[in-house]
Amino acid sequence: MLIIGNGRVLTRDGAAPYLAEGAVVTEGELIRELGPTAAMREKYPQARFVDAQGGVIMPGLINAHTHIYSGLARGLSINGYDPHTFYQVLDGMWWNIDRHLDLEGTRASAYATIIDCIKNGVTTIFDHHASYREITGSLFAIRDVARELGIRACLCYEVSERDGEKKCDEAIEENAAFARWAAREDSDMIKAMFGGHALFTLSDRTFEKMAKANDGLTGYHIHVCEGSTDRTDSWDRYGIRPIDRLAKHGVLGEKTVLGHCIELTDDELDEIARTNTMCVTNPESNMGNAVGVAPVLKMFQKGILVGLGTDAYTHDMLESLKVELIIQRHNAGLPNVGWQESTGMLFENNARMCSRYLSRPVGVLAPGALADIAVFDYHPFTPFGAENADGHILYGFQGKMCLHTIINGQLLMENRRLTRTDEEAVYQRIEAAARRLWGELNP
Repeated sequence: MLIIGNGRVLTRDGAAPYLAEGAVVTEGELIRELGPTAAMREKYPQARFVDAQGGVIMPGLINAHTHIYSGLARGLSINGYDPHTFYQVLDGMWWNIDRHLDLEGTRASAYATIIDCIKNGVTTIFDHHASYREITGSLFAIRDVARELGIRACLCYEVSERDGEKKCDEAIEENAAFARWAAREDSDMIKAMFGGHALFTLSDRTFEKMAKANDGLTGYHIHVCEGSTDRTDSWDRYGIRPIDRLAKHGVLGEKTVLGHCIELTDDELDEIARTNTMCVTNPESNMGNAVGVAPVLKMFQKGILVGLGTDAYTHDMLESLKVELIIQRHNAGLPNVGWQESTGMLFENNARMCSRYLSRPVGVLAPGALADIAVFDYHPFTPFGAENADGHILYGFQGKMCLHTIINGQLLMENRRLTRTDEEAVYQRIEAAARRLWGELNP
């Protein structure tokens, strides 16, 4: 049992949104009670006390779309890489990296990503993996690292025809094998989706294979209209729109996540809304790749459940939140839009997306919810409360301010240090894998 107290408790629970000085009591994997710190310590004298040091106690953050396979790319420069199109970004950088990732590279990438997430107060990730050098067992390797470090994760493999039919079929089987394992395990810590890259790398025949292998086990996690290629490819090869292709193959539905969704028509957005399909926007990645801005304001108007991801551009969800707000305002040419949508994606919709896969709620500090908690070392010098907390977060918080991270009732980071892991030893392992990868990319 833990008592996380001596802080400002921001619950995201409409019934009791804020405690000016309070504590959260956890028992096992769940939140048991909230109340004043002194009262909770008196009521549960046997519990371990975790001191928030006057900071902000809030629900752990959720990243609805990231890529573990990019974990070794920080600081990397590939000789001759000078992209002028989005396809050149994919083929020259990201596909190039994943074509060189073996299982040890995948493990190292998972360590790098998950450690960074925990240190930024991220307690749940939806990951979309690719390692075309060594596919079989890659999701299970990530699972093992996620279990070791303690993060909550929903995993899938990126099916694509870009490296030929044999690799494509292997990717389909990796998804199916992992989805079968996750269904048997039935744990709220590790879940499975069925991944696909982008429509322009997936033929109708591959979609049919994916549907047969999935056989209703889980939803899909797929890139859609991240750039213009999906649209032109769908029209030129199949005579229909991208969303119509997904509908044709039974991909849409309440457990499916469509990543990016930049170049979609109103009719396609209506079909996404009608089928209760989820979308995820990734603002920094889209801006960095110069592919455009997702029509998030319109998605909200149409009632689409749209969440916030990073596409692994960063693991700091608060950084992504800040950029999402300003790019929506810049795109609309209006300085008074996007606030509710941007904060709503991170603090409400990402949790709602999780609820379609988890048996208990996350993203809220309330009795009975899963005990995923982040404590930020933030001490306001202006008034702070439930009514203006989002303003403080947008303009005052950074992920690196996270002091403690609790996932599933386990204290995984205390005073900025991981509690389960020898960080220095893991960093040496990550660096060794990165040096090997970089050497192969620049022979």
